Amino acid sequence: MITTLPGLYLLSVGVVKPASWIFGWSEHVVCSIGMLRFVNLLFSVGNFYLLYLLFRKVQPRHKAASSIQRILSTLTLAVFPTLYFFNFLYYTEAGSMFFTLFAYLMCLYGNHKTSALLGFCGFMFRQTNIIWAVFCAGNVIAQKLTEAWKTELQKKKEERLPPIKGPFSEFRKILQFLLAYSTSFKNLSVLFLLTWPYILLVFLFCVFVVVNGGIVIGDRSSHEACLHFPQLFYFFSFTLFFSFPHLLSPGKIRAFLSLVWKRRIQFFMITLVSLFLVWKFTYAHKYLLADNRHYTFYVWKRVFQRYEIMKYLLVPVYIFAGWSIADSLKSKSIFWNLMFFICLFTVTVPQKLLEFRYFILPYVIYRLNIPLPPISRLVCELGCYAVVNFLTFYVFLNKTFQWPDSQDIQRFMW
Repeated sequence: MITTLPGLYLLSVGVVKPASWIFGWSEHVVCSIGMLRFVNLLFSVGNFYLLYLLFRKVQPRHKAASSIQRILSTLTLAVFPTLYFFNFLYYTEAGSMFFTLFAYLMCLYGNHKTSALLGFCGFMFRQTNIIWAVFCAGNVIAQKLTEAWKTELQKKKEERLPPIKGPFSEFRKILQFLLAYSTSFKNLSVLFLLTWPYILLVFLFCVFVVVNGGIVIGDRSSHEACLHFPQLFYFFSFTLFFSFPHLLSPGKIRAFLSLVWKRRIQFFMITLVSLFLVWKFTYAHKYLLADNRHYTFYVWKRVFQRYEIMKYLLVPVYIFAGWSIADSLKSKSIFWNLMFFICLFTVTVPQKLLEFRYFILPYVIYRLNIPLPPISRLVCELGCYAVVNFLTFYVFLNKTFQWPDSQDIQRFMW
């Protein structure tokens, strides 16, 4: 039934075995539930430090208050409810996050061999982490494309070439630029020399998929890939909920409605496409329908199953959430955004099961890259996370129940 590679188990052996040698503890002690869960607590400490280093690297340091904002942002992400809960259980989330964040940090510092190696470690915790190793490579490519794009714009400005006009003119300009850039052997060779460690890692991943006969090990019947496009919409809603101090405000709503009115034909087409994707590509995994220990079971049962029309009525919310997320990332280059959303699409859409744990990594990477919010919003966000964590742990510890066909105690959890 285990569907992930043994990274967590191998690393646990690397922690508990030396502990047994040094302290003379018996195998019963070092392999106890408490000791194994302690491994994830170590990862959580590492994640806190990595988040702080990433905020220092990603965010500019020109404001006097930015150091306080970075510390508050680090603390907020460290107690992000879905991640924080699994720090205390023997799940792969904390280790997966640690190696992925470490790989991202090394990528930002230009240590691409180390980044790819850490990306391999992340892959050993969860196979889909290969996407975030690709994101690291994409980060390098986006940087080079941004530099070339600026040069191209400057060149056109000096030559006073007539601008491309008409609908989707900006998209057409970028597409023309990408085609011209990718047909240059010199450009491709530069990108290859910068990203070859990641290319090697992807090659090894492809070998694994061929030899294994697929990306999943263990229980493959319950983890079949499909085109579950609404997963992207669920992620947008998830992000809007947990980042509401930054994404939801009267000003944002007014700006969105103004843009919808200005580009009503485009938004009408987006709405039609979204409705079609919800209609034709909504799936309900058997675990989602049967496992009443998880919050997603109740979200699905009480919202989507109770009212069939609800999945269509929420489409405007999905569109607003997607626009608000993209708007909050406008400080990043268009090529960075392109790489991020491609990776987000790749890591969420093939998943048939609606599971909030799958959203942790893309959410954290998104949250790292938006501009540092004001301190008041960060305090609000931190306070809300603290309340959600308190309620989650209270329900987990005190609201136990039993299934009719089992004597085991069941608990509500993410």
